[in-house]
Amino acid sequence: MNLEDLGFNKNLENFRNEQSLASFGIGRVIAEHKASYIVKTENGEFCAEMIGNLRHSATNRSDFPVVGDWVAISEHGNNRAMIQSISPRKTVIERLAVGKYAKKQIIASNIDYALIVQAVDRDFNINRIERYLTICNIAGVKPIIILSKIDLISPSCLADFQNEVRERIKSIQVISISNKTNIGYDELTSMIEKGKTYCLLGSSGVGKSTLLNNISGKELMKTGTISMSTKKGRHVTSHRELVVLKMGGILIDNPGMREVGITDSESGMENTFDSIIKLSENCKFRDCTHIHEKNCAVKMAVESGELDRKSYENFLKLEKEKAHFESTTLDRRKKDKNFGKMIKNFKKNKRSKK
Repeated sequence: MNLEDLGFNKNLENFRNEQSLASFGIGRVIAEHKASYIVKTENGEFCAEMIGNLRHSATNRSDFPVVGDWVAISEHGNNRAMIQSISPRKTVIERLAVGKYAKKQIIASNIDYALIVQAVDRDFNINRIERYLTICNIAGVKPIIILSKIDLISPSCLADFQNEVRERIKSIQVISISNKTNIGYDELTSMIEKGKTYCLLGSSGVGKSTLLNNISGKELMKTGTISMSTKKGRHVTSHRELVVLKMGGILIDNPGMREVGITDSESGMENTFDSIIKLSENCKFRDCTHIHEKNCAVKMAVESGELDRKSYENFLKLEKEKAHFESTTLDRRKKDKNFGKMIKNFKKNKRSKK
């Protein structure tokens, strides 16, 4: 295996030379375990940690390595290494961190395509697909929708689901698969490109780990069942992991996400709900909220049936979440600034008393 098989390119090589990192090894983070990382290189895999300077200079979670990152390492024997530098990220898929105040959580980096997996046998939800589309559009990652477990429903029911998705979400490739019979796998594997990185996104129990096992031809991830009490998937994948596929692509599996919080990117919403954005250009008021105003082109399109009502309602919900994130982020920055001033004044007063 060479670095190109892992997705290494000219831009990464240029950064390496510009930063005088040629004396170090180069590899890609394929797994993360708290403070340690598994880095894959041409010479094998290494258990790595960050050097002290890199760790102490980190100001937030995004300054630490994540799965998909390219890093410069120094080897220390026994398959251990130290991470000396993290290369700039081409793309970053992130969401609002669960239970954290106005903070983001990076899902994976340097992604080219996101496979949004939605099972058709239980809580099929296009609103959730639109959430994943939004975080993909924020990151500049090309999304592909995967409808899984199609062997558990009738062909007519599947056709209804497919039509529902295509009518509401246009211009996005949709592939229907069965992890049990491998229907649809030929179409899926044919679009995998060598050196490109693909990220699996979806809730627990939709079949992501089974898909990874099937497409890799190996039992790489444990698979689970649906809870009979909650009808929701059990978390089987407990960490993110990068796998090089036999057909040449790179695939990152992720733990199931039951919450996909939207952050602060305007472009992500515009791309996901482009039909609503285009309609809003005809609204009477430039700052129209599309809720209470008269002569709102968006509301009129909903009433006439031109615009899907459920998509409109989901748009309003995500807009509200985005606005809340922006306001709480500003509030957090203000508190951090005031805290910084307090510490500065405390140190100043302490020095004046000496």
